[in-house]
Amino acid sequence: MDVALQQSQTKPAPWGRVRRGRYVADRALRVICTLFTALGVFVLGWILLMLLYEGITALSPSIFIATTPGPGTKGGGIANALLGSLVLTVLGIAVATPIGVLAGTYLAEYGKGSKLAEIIRFINDILLAAPSILIGLFVYTLMVKPMGSYSGWAGGVALAIIAVPVIVRTTEDMLRLVPGSLREAGAALGAPLSTVIMSITWRAARAGMVTGVLLATARIAGETAPLLFTALNNNFWFKPNLMGGVANLPVMIYQFALSPYENWRQLAWAGALIITLSILALSVVARLFLKKDNAR
Repeated sequence: MDVALQQSQTKPAPWGRVRRGRYVADRALRVICTLFTALGVFVLGWILLMLLYEGITALSPSIFIATTPGPGTKGGGIANALLGSLVLTVLGIAVATPIGVLAGTYLAEYGKGSKLAEIIRFINDILLAAPSILIGLFVYTLMVKPMGSYSGWAGGVALAIIAVPVIVRTTEDMLRLVPGSLREAGAALGAPLSTVIMSITWRAARAGMVTGVLLATARIAGETAPLLFTALNNNFWFKPNLMGGVANLPVMIYQFALSPYENWRQLAWAGALIITLSILALSVVARLFLKKDNAR
């Protein structure tokens, strides 16, 4: 019995059959992956082609000059929504950038493996995955309800909360890529850690940090859910104090696309095209910054 067992163990394996099975499995998996990739590209291309066709058809010079029309009125534009979206996005990024950069710097340079740093990373990961509508409800309870009115300030804070975790993660990752020898060289010259960070590590990682800010801008530029509970929307120019609601593209697209008025739906298509091209431009610029940083 032992001899038979030894012979069976020393008997050569049927490699041809094994390789054939692996070959078939590899081909099958490759075909499945190709089919699903083609399906995804087809659906995405269909959406983009429809958006380009409908959006370009709806574009006209008046869109960039006139305000959004009222119910039943003809014509109109989205100038107030464009400016309102720009103000809300800039306000959100202006609030989020210093907080995100400083928090990411603390995690990469000061906190590192400390307990507090681990807690901050955990909270940051939760915010990255948090539904934006929950953030809108939070800011509604925190600001809109006590103030008694929708406002651009509440919308900016909601967008800032969404942008902060993106900037924190990108800043920490970029600073960790800076070689430790650069920090050691600055310390050898007698520079304090704060000077080393601002003059050496920030400068070495600035392209990646700017990329993070641009990606966060693209992330919040098309957010609709948080603005429904904070800035809402209107058909007029916003007030200088940003109180009483601020017209913006995402909410305007949501409301106009569901309306029974043909001109409203045309404006929704035009707004969707503009916001898509804007986000695409920001993504391309972010990739160029990141490519420049990698080339260095």
